[in-house]
Amino acid sequence: MRLIWQSIVVLLLCVTQHVSAAGKFYTQQEFDSLLALGKPIVVHIHADWCGTCKAQDIQINEAMNSAEFKDVTFFEVDYDVQRKTLKFFNIKIQSTIIIFKNGKEVDRIAAERDAGELQAFLKKSL
Repeated sequence: MRLIWQSIVVLLLCVTQHVSAAGKFYTQQEFDSLLALGKPIVVHIHADWCGTCKAQDIQINEAMNSAEFKDVTFFEVDYDVQRKTLKFFNIKIQSTIIIFKNGKEVDRIAAERDAGELQAFLKKSL
């Protein structure tokens, strides 16, 4: 029984670390509220099995943890689970990153792995 509880705790820690490391779990309600306020938002369409998504996580995490991006909300959308959200954003491929600012979409990028390109792209949210 103790082994089962230890396994559950480890699993929960892994899930929590993944979500907190890659952005907030996307909810339509929170997104709509922030969008209506004109707040800067970065939405990352992510799949756990996607190598490009994992490469993007490095740059997203760096931005999330920097003071420069303190006013930007980072959301993660699960490509394999949140199908309704994929339709809402008209997503064709995982590893898509979308930036919203002043209540509208500013830009989007898909399948980009280059660190410099991703950093420059994320700065559009500022």
